[in-house]
Amino acid sequence: MRLNAKQIAAYTGGSFAVEPLDPRALMCGVTWDSRDVKPGDLYVALPGERVDGHDFVAAALRAGALGALVMQPLAEDVRALARELGAAVIDVPDTAGAVSDLAREWRSHLQGRVIALTGSTGKTTTKNLVRDVLAAAGSVTATAGNQNNELGVPKTLLAAEPECDAVVVEMGMRGPGQIAELCSIVRPDWGLVVNVGESHIELLGSRENIARAKAELLRELPEGSGLAFVNAADDFADFMREDARLDARRVPCVLFDGTEDAAARRVAASAADAVRPAVWAEQVELDEQGRARFVLHACGFDDAAAAAPHVETAPCALNLRGLHNVSNACAAAAVGRASGMSLAAVADALAHAEPEAGRQEVLRARGGFTVVNDAYNANPDSMRASLNTFCALEVPGRRVAVLGDMAELGDFARACHAGIGELAARLPLDRLVCVGELAACIADAAEKAGMDAGRIVRAATISDVLGELDTCIEPGDAVLVKASHCMGLERVVEGLVN
Repeated sequence: MRLNAKQIAAYTGGSFAVEPLDPRALMCGVTWDSRDVKPGDLYVALPGERVDGHDFVAAALRAGALGALVMQPLAEDVRALARELGAAVIDVPDTAGAVSDLAREWRSHLQGRVIALTGSTGKTTTKNLVRDVLAAAGSVTATAGNQNNELGVPKTLLAAEPECDAVVVEMGMRGPGQIAELCSIVRPDWGLVVNVGESHIELLGSRENIARAKAELLRELPEGSGLAFVNAADDFADFMREDARLDARRVPCVLFDGTEDAAARRVAASAADAVRPAVWAEQVELDEQGRARFVLHACGFDDAAAAAPHVETAPCALNLRGLHNVSNACAAAAVGRASGMSLAAVADALAHAEPEAGRQEVLRARGGFTVVNDAYNANPDSMRASLNTFCALEVPGRRVAVLGDMAELGDFARACHAGIGELAARLPLDRLVCVGELAACIADAAEKAGMDAGRIVRAATISDVLGELDTCIEPGDAVLVKASHCMGLERVVEGLVN
């Protein structure tokens, strides 16, 4: 963002409570956390249930903010401080809405391609891979962490420079219409749906409704110039393409497929799908650390009009663990290849991508054992993938899984947790530690499915988990920690590692 106070006031429908000393001075960043303010930032005072951002306007101005967006009158001493520092104070009807208004206007300044993505599982990892692939060929701005909501999405746009080659925006979804609303701000050129799973089924009631909500991204792509990326292995792929009327609106579709059935699916594809641009993986295997090795395939990007497009191949090795990341990598490869990168350059970029903290992060504990930190978040799909990846690792000692509650499953919660327990009983786990009210369903189902009750621990608190592990973990063992973020199991990771 590079906007002066008058532009900001005009874009947000605001008025000056304090005029800026230099109306031409540009503000180059936006934040609503006064602790993160950098000189030249715009500070946004967001009201909250526990903390009101208006209480920190003075701190933000002292930290170097050139302006503040407010929706409540400020004390005279704060206004006097703004005048003394030459900063602008802009009064707006709604500060959160003003952030969206700013981003909506700033979008018109961006010259590069804007790529939006969503999905039930793996969207943050896929976003990171798309970012890393495109960064090998140009300048990229991407969503930080998983800031994919009504505030994080506009913030991503505002962080992009006008000359940036690509902006990669991750979009979360908690209900119908939310992605469409985010698209009205982002106006994506390209859209990617990673998959359709069970995340947020509490709010939407069925996977079909989830697919319809995800397809809002594809529906919002510009007619005649947009480009859609769809997971060919997803059982709702055709549903979303039809729901978004991609063919009727002349929005080409690129397919990606990272499953073991990708080659067979290509053979069985319809005549129309057989000539679509596509990326898929073959010869997939995991090394002793659970990292995927495979051969990337691509066709239809340079010779889409040919009856039998030439198939390109490139070997690829990921630093990310798990078979599920092959699909994420193929999605990123499809974006890179569609952007004009060679398949070899895409594979090289994927090989250098590193996992984000809290997502299949392998840590060495002082006690000589291994901790797999996957505590950032969880849903049934990611829980299954994490357990399967963990059990594919070569471990000299025992495997211990610490599993907590999965949130936002509503009436499906107990059945979904029981399904994880049934899976755990079939896997080579030496100990299963379940923490939380819903995770008790994992323990019950695992025992019912035949897992020895002596290998199952039901814990009420994190202290209970650490106490249990302290008595049984030995050098050479490996511990997986996985749950929804609300469970706070990163404290288990910290306790184990330290």
